[in-house]
Amino acid sequence: MRRALLFTTAAAAVVGLAAEPALAAPSDSTTATFTINTGTLSIDTPGSANLGSGVPGATVTGALGQVTVTDQRAAANASWTATVTSTDFTTASGGTGQVIPASQVDYWSGPAISTVGNGTFTPGQPTSAAAQPLSNTTPLTAFTHSGGTGNNSAIWNPNLIVNVPVSAEGGLYTGTVTHSVA
Repeated sequence: MRRALLFTTAAAAVVGLAAEPALAAPSDSTTATFTINTGTLSIDTPGSANLGSGVPGATVTGALGQVTVTDQRAAANASWTATVTSTDFTTASGGTGQVIPASQVDYWSGPAISTVGNGTFTPGQPTSAAAQPLSNTTPLTAFTHSGGTGNNSAIWNPNLIVNVPVSAEGGLYTGTVTHSVA
């Protein structure tokens, strides 16, 4: 009988161990990560623009298309200045009578079409009467944003006024107008 009692006690102990729940950890951790990308200040312009046509001694006036500055730097001082330069405009071989210097091309930014954000948005040349000659070496201020904080943007549609020299030969003239922002 003693054997049976010992066996029963041992069996009960094994069953008792199996019936107890596993101990849970009192806490556990998860490492979470994320990336913050550095914001940028960028400018976007049309790839090309046809300003129209004219005759020697006249002017050719046309819009370049929308220029957009996007400031995603989320800066405490979100100021920027957009500038513009131009190459000379040439046709054919670019010989005598086939070059219109950048200085013969006036630029005016016009007012903003759209702005987002706080601070002051200021066109460099708000009207055609304020148009200024372009240069291939000295940047002309096209638009500015001063003060304000955080992200912002501005869109404007600048115009060019080409003062065609009386000595200009006929042909399709091509030049490159470059906007920059800093």
